[in-house]
Amino acid sequence: MRQGQWIGGRSVAGSAGQSIDVIDPSNGVIIETLDLAGPADVETAVAAASAAFDEWSRVPPVVRSDALLALGRRMAERADEYARVESRQAGKPIRLATGFDVPGSIDNALFFAGAARHLQGSAAAEWDGDHTSTIRREPIGVVGSIAPWNYPLQMAMWKMLPAIAAGNTVVLKPSELTPLTSLMLAEDATAAGLPDGVFNVLTGTGVDVGEALIAHPSVRMVSFTGSTRVGHRVAEIAAAQLKRAHLELGGKAPFVVFEDADLDAAIQGAVAGSLINTGQDCTAATRAYVHRSLFDAFVSGVARVMDGIVLGDTSLDTTDLGPLISEAHQQKVAAMVGRAVEAGATVACGGFVPDDLDGSFYRPTLITGAAQDSEIVQEEVFGPVLVALPFDDDEEALRLANDTPYGLAASAWTTDVVRAHRASREIQAGCVWINDHIPIVSEMPHGGYKQSGMGKDMSLYSFEEYTQIKHVSTDITGAARKEWHRTIFAEPDPQ
Repeated sequence: MRQGQWIGGRSVAGSAGQSIDVIDPSNGVIIETLDLAGPADVETAVAAASAAFDEWSRVPPVVRSDALLALGRRMAERADEYARVESRQAGKPIRLATGFDVPGSIDNALFFAGAARHLQGSAAAEWDGDHTSTIRREPIGVVGSIAPWNYPLQMAMWKMLPAIAAGNTVVLKPSELTPLTSLMLAEDATAAGLPDGVFNVLTGTGVDVGEALIAHPSVRMVSFTGSTRVGHRVAEIAAAQLKRAHLELGGKAPFVVFEDADLDAAIQGAVAGSLINTGQDCTAATRAYVHRSLFDAFVSGVARVMDGIVLGDTSLDTTDLGPLISEAHQQKVAAMVGRAVEAGATVACGGFVPDDLDGSFYRPTLITGAAQDSEIVQEEVFGPVLVALPFDDDEEALRLANDTPYGLAASAWTTDVVRAHRASREIQAGCVWINDHIPIVSEMPHGGYKQSGMGKDMSLYSFEEYTQIKHVSTDITGAARKEWHRTIFAEPDPQ
């Protein structure tokens, strides 16, 4: 059994007295068996992070930058290994891991290595004539981070990079289903020069480790990516201690196809945007609102492309779609599709578990005829399922696009620049793509509106969220007796 914890710069055993099997969901094979952390390990990890903070928060930015540059280079040298492990533990096609997950993570490391040298406040100035004001951006302290299973490596990077670049220390709890690349990352971070205790990893459950980490009094900020339901619980625990909470939660992204859209582009984008990571992506296209004049052609085109998607061995470059993360999740997705059909919806393609594959696979699914207020339209499926609904005019399209509690991402498809600008303004989402869906870059922020959370990942906006602002006001007069003192007490009589 392998040790599943990284605390204070070394691999250590967990104290929970339990273990967990990390399973390849494409075939049910056990990849690793890890020991689990318990509450005692939270104490140890937070203590290590607290001890490291005093020094790390004070090192020059160039030191933090150099360490993250070295981390990015080490990861690039091990890119194939990272991709293989990520593919196996999360059930990703190797093509997705090598072309998206790993290079994106390495780019994040290089971006925040640069950002570390640009942590600054406002230039000095005299606002009242008697004082020089400056703004300092300072690290917050120990950050407790919780990452999900759908993008294990990327989400670990999104959590630790801006926090560490800003001078904080981190205790990360990855999903116990997919912890392996987070442990690899911790090893490489230490080898790259991060001091012991700056980055720690705990493999444990949400109940035993996640909640203890969030509630720990020495943890000054919480960063969580996951479901909206769990996000509410995280916010509740953090609020009890008035901790800053960064929450990237669920989504139900609309995909709006206006009457002047390039239909072929919309069809190709809908398939790619809905099936990325087997639909286990909070920004994935889930609700296609298509102008009635294009609706039938869109449905037939998407169904044709989806029917050609290749499921199977995730180690092969020829495989397009991997399994869902577990058999339990597979059954959850299947049940939601089943309830949609029972409520009157129609399955245009897919909608079943293939019987010729081991693992938790589900065929790409396109649904029509669902009601706007139905479960399949309103709730996150987190699987390879796209619902298509027609609309008659722009006002209806935009109203329907905003008609869910979520607001993480969206896309609008049009060749009309005015229509594009209107959609980008009126759709309530943290990201609106025009004539595309999914691409992200390190320089741009990622985060949602409404029940999709608060705060941003990636970009300088994320970097700044891991800092606190201090105003420093320095008297420049040298006067012992100041005019404003007279508003507090009268000038004493000279003796």
